[in-house]
Amino acid sequence: MSMSEAPRAPGPANHGRERSTAEAPCYAALDLGTNNCRLLIATPTPGGGFRVVEAYSRIVRLGEGLSQSGRLADAAMDRALAALKVSGERVRRRRVLKFRAIATQACRIAANGQAFINRVANETGVKLQIITPQEEARLSVTGCLNLLDYRHEAALVVDVGGGSTELSWVDLKAGLQGRNGPGQTPPVRAWLSVPIGVVTLAERFPEGAVPTEGWFRQMVDHVRCEIAAFKRADPMRPIFEADRAHLVGTSGAITSLAGMHLRLPRYDRNRVDGIWMTRDQCDAAAGSLLALSAAERAGQPCIGPDRSDLVLAGAAILQAVQEEWPCSRVRVADRGLREGILLSLMSERTGARRRRKRRRSRAGAQGPAGRPCPGGDGQ
Repeated sequence: MSMSEAPRAPGPANHGRERSTAEAPCYAALDLGTNNCRLLIATPTPGGGFRVVEAYSRIVRLGEGLSQSGRLADAAMDRALAALKVSGERVRRRRVLKFRAIATQACRIAANGQAFINRVANETGVKLQIITPQEEARLSVTGCLNLLDYRHEAALVVDVGGGSTELSWVDLKAGLQGRNGPGQTPPVRAWLSVPIGVVTLAERFPEGAVPTEGWFRQMVDHVRCEIAAFKRADPMRPIFEADRAHLVGTSGAITSLAGMHLRLPRYDRNRVDGIWMTRDQCDAAAGSLLALSAAERAGQPCIGPDRSDLVLAGAAILQAVQEEWPCSRVRVADRGLREGILLSLMSERTGARRRRKRRRSRAGAQGPAGRPCPGGDGQ
């Protein structure tokens, strides 16, 4: 597992490190996806949460052209390296106890993915770990735990990435019966990684001069066909058909839809993260985007030029999921893998502390040579 206190810069000098003795210990999580490089540095808070100290996000399009060539392109790797160097320097400036950096679909499937990982370590000091689709789905659920609504019986967490989409069917009713409840991870009954994300879908179905409903429908049907072939979650279908479940959608495309729905003058995470949207509102936001040209979408404050050619692909993925697994409501999450990594790291440290405390307690109950102390249970 690629964890360390902080990445070290190549070469003898590590002069970028600046630590304040008054600064609280931090945890850091980095997610290098097919489209984005995201870093989050945070300190734990009472109750199992965390306070964000620093955040960094850069669209790097690492997977650009990957679906056609099978390899990471030189320009794409250079963009990702530049963002990773910035991320590494930011981690070095903090008092980081644990740092985990992960890579997902682009590096999983690229013929030169591991070579790129090695290059990143040599040039930036950031040690990326390529995680499995199953762990990616697990981390997505962990990152969205406090957005699960236990008034429902189930939830489908949908993490739309650049190169893949992870779906996790969560049993909320069993979670409550098992005394997990909010803040704890309820059982995940099934998970699916669809090898389609906003980048791969947009490349497979290039947008014409004018976006059309027929073109959008092609994308929806393509994704829905992939999801429909998966049968392991079928025992949960009655819950969804009875509208006793909800979706949790996490991705830049879904948060952009939410921003459009709210008609924000500029993107505001505090307004978007955790809001509920109905199925009709999702469809209306997608319809509004479909009526705009790529240039007009680029001018939208919650989309911008970096996402203007991908947001409709994200809307198509969300619509495919909603058609195949109907829910009247979706909860929008401006969070995901980074948050899941942070919570996992903090939970591991808390668990280690409890184990050490138990060992000390047991040792304290023993006298010399392992004999029970006077007044102990052995008396």
